[in-house]
Amino acid sequence: MTRRQLLATATAAVVLASVVIGSLIMASPRASPTASSKNAGGSIVVIGTGGLSWSDVSPQTTPTLWSLLRDGATAALTVRSIHANTCPVDGWLTLSAGEQAGDSFGGGDGIKPPCRALPAQMTPGKVPHWSEYRTAAGGSRFDAPLGLLGDQITSHGKCVQAVGPGAALGAARASGMVVRYQQYDESTLPSALATCPLTLIDVGPIRDPADVNPKDEIRPATTRAQQVAVVDARVAAVLKVAPAGADVVLASLADAGATERLRMIAITGPHFGGGTLESSSTRQQGLVQLTDLTPTILQHLGIPQPSNLGGTPLQFVPADTISDHSADQRLRALLDYDQASHNVHGLVEPFFYGWALLQLVLYLSAAMLWKRGWGTAGQRLQILLDTRRVAIIAATVPASTFLANLLPWWRFSVPMVGLVASVALFAGPISVLALLGPWHRRPFAPMGVVCVTTLAVLTLDVMTGSRLQLSSLMGLQPVIGGRFYGMGNVTFALFATATLLLCTAVGNHLVTIGQPRYAAGAVAAIGLGAVIVDASPSLGSDLGGPPALLPAVILLVMAILQIRLTWLRGLAIGGGVGAFLVLLGLLDWLRPAESRSHLGRFVQTMLDGGAWDIIVRKLGQNTTLLFANPLSLLIPVVLVLFAYILARPNWWAAAPLRRPFARFQLLRTGLIAIVVMWVIGAALNDSGAAIPAVGATLACPLVIAVALRTLEDERAARPVATTRASRHRR
Repeated sequence: MTRRQLLATATAAVVLASVVIGSLIMASPRASPTASSKNAGGSIVVIGTGGLSWSDVSPQTTPTLWSLLRDGATAALTVRSIHANTCPVDGWLTLSAGEQAGDSFGGGDGIKPPCRALPAQMTPGKVPHWSEYRTAAGGSRFDAPLGLLGDQITSHGKCVQAVGPGAALGAARASGMVVRYQQYDESTLPSALATCPLTLIDVGPIRDPADVNPKDEIRPATTRAQQVAVVDARVAAVLKVAPAGADVVLASLADAGATERLRMIAITGPHFGGGTLESSSTRQQGLVQLTDLTPTILQHLGIPQPSNLGGTPLQFVPADTISDHSADQRLRALLDYDQASHNVHGLVEPFFYGWALLQLVLYLSAAMLWKRGWGTAGQRLQILLDTRRVAIIAATVPASTFLANLLPWWRFSVPMVGLVASVALFAGPISVLALLGPWHRRPFAPMGVVCVTTLAVLTLDVMTGSRLQLSSLMGLQPVIGGRFYGMGNVTFALFATATLLLCTAVGNHLVTIGQPRYAAGAVAAIGLGAVIVDASPSLGSDLGGPPALLPAVILLVMAILQIRLTWLRGLAIGGGVGAFLVLLGLLDWLRPAESRSHLGRFVQTMLDGGAWDIIVRKLGQNTTLLFANPLSLLIPVVLVLFAYILARPNWWAAAPLRRPFARFQLLRTGLIAIVVMWVIGAALNDSGAAIPAVGATLACPLVIAVALRTLEDERAARPVATTRASRHRR
C-alpha cells in the first residue's frame, strides 16, 4: 500500500467513524424537561440536613420521612465534596457554588479532615470565615464559585431567605453577605417561608457518635436515633407551614462522620409526586449528586443556569402506583444503591490483592517445578497444562466482576463471601467455554473467547445504562462520584486491552494463512467498532480513551501491511486523532447543555477558560494515585521493563516470550500496540495510572497462556522420556 493509499484509507476510516458517532449523538435522547422546568416561577423550600440515610427511614420511627418516600420523588444522593468524606460546611458550600467545595479547616490530611462547626449564632451580614472558605475553594482546583446561587438569584431580581447557620452558607453571595437570615424557630417559620421564592432551612446535621472524627468540632450529644427523630419532627414542622404551591426538597448534604456513604434526597409538592429522581449528569434512575441541586433550584425559579456547572436539573420519574407497597420497593432499591456502593468500596483492594497474589504464587510455583525438573515428562507436561488453565480462568475474572452485579451479593451477611461466590458463578461458564469448546486446541482460541466475552459484557452494559459497572469491583463507584455512566478508566483499560488482544488473535490467523489485507481490514473493523462504542456520548462517552486506542489500532494495521512508522506518519496519525476528537466534542457541544456528555462539557470548559485547571487536576490525581500506595510505584517501572522486553526480544529477560514471538508473527506487535495504548491512556486520563495495572489483569494471564501453549505443544511433540537421566540429557 502506498503512502497515498494509506492516507486515503485512514481518512475514510476516520470520516466513517465520525459519521457513525455523529449519528449516534444526534439520535441519542435529549434530557426531558423536568416538572419544575414546565412550571418555572413557583416558590421552592430546601430543607438541609446531614448524615441522614435511607436506612434511617421507617414508618414507625420517622413517619414524616416515610411520607416523603411514599408520596414524594426520591433518590440516593452522592454528596462527595473535595474531601473523601463531606462535612456539613462542605455540603452547604457545594450548594452555594453548584460545584464541589469544602472547608480545609484544621490542617487535615486531605482525606478525612476534621469538620468545623457551623456558627452557633448569626445575624444578617457577612458569613464568618467566608474568606477562608473562598481560599479553600480557590485552592481545590475545582475553582468552586462560592456565592453563585445567591448572586444568580439576586441578579434576577429575586431573593433567598436563610434559616439556620448552614442555610446562611448556601444563601450567601460571593462577597459572603446574607441579607435575609434568621435562626431556626418554629414560631417564626410561617413568616420566613412567605418572604422569598427560595427558602433554605438548616434543620441540623446528624452525627454518628461511633463514626465521627475525634478532632471534629461537631460532637453529637445524643444517639443517632434521637438525632434522626429531631430532624423528622423539624421536617414535619416545615411541611406543615410550607406555602401552598411550593415544592419542598429535603436533602442530606453531608456525611454522618468519617465514613462516606450515599445519602437521601426527597422532593414533594405540586410538581413532584410519588416516584424517583434522576439527572442527565448521572443517567441513573434513583441516583443523583449534590451538584444537581443548585441547577434544579435555578431552573425551578426560571433563572438561567451558568454553563460551567457540573450538575444538571433533577428530573421526576413517576412511579407506576402510589402505595405503601411501592414505597417499600423504592426503599429497597435506594438501600441497594447505598449498601452496594459502601460494601464494594472496602472490598476492591483485598479482592484484587488476593487475586493477584494467588496467581503470582501459582505461576512461580509452576516455574520452580519446571526449572528444577520435577517429576516425569508427563507430569511436567501436566504442570504446563494446569498452569495454562489457571491463567485462562484468571483472565475471566474481570468480566465476571461486572456480571456479579446481576446478583444482590451486597445483601449477604458476609459481603466478601457473596461477592467472591458471585464472581465464581460467572467465571466458571466462561472458563468452560474457553477451555472446552470445539476450538480449544487452537492456541489463540481461549484468548479470543475471553476477549469477545469481555467486550460483549462491557458493550452491552454501556448500551443499557452502565448498571453493571455501578458499585462493581472494576467499575464505577457512586460514593466517590465523578462518573456514573459510560467508560471509566478501569472499564476502558479492560475494554481497550480486550480489543487489541482480539485484533492480535484475528489478525495473526489471517496473516498466517497469507491474507494480510484481510487481516488489516478485520483489525481496522474491530478497532473502529471499539472506538465508536468508547467515544459515542450515548455509549462510552469517553474523552481520554479514543486518543489512546485509535493510534494503537492504526499502528497494528500498519504493522500488518508492513508500513514503517516515520515521524511524518506519526504526526499525521496524531493530527487525525485530534481532529476526530474535536469533531465529536463539537457535535456533542451543539446539543442542549443538560443533554451534553463529558465530551460536550469539556468543550464548554475550554471555551470558559477552565481547561488548564482540568489538566492540572488530572496530573495531580495521577501523581496522588502513584504515591498513595508503595505498590503503585511499581507500575511505571514494570511498564518500562515490559516495553524494553518488547523492544529487545533477545534480552535474557525476554526468554519466555521468544518461542511464542517466533511462532505467532503478530503477537509481539500486538503487545507493543497495547503498551502504546496504556502509556497514552495513563498520560491523558485523570487517575490514568491505573490503566496499565488494570489492563495487565487481562493481558498478562492471556499472554502467559499463549506462551505456555507454545511450550506445551513443543513438549508434547517430543518423545516421552522415561528416565531422569534422559530428561537431563535433553
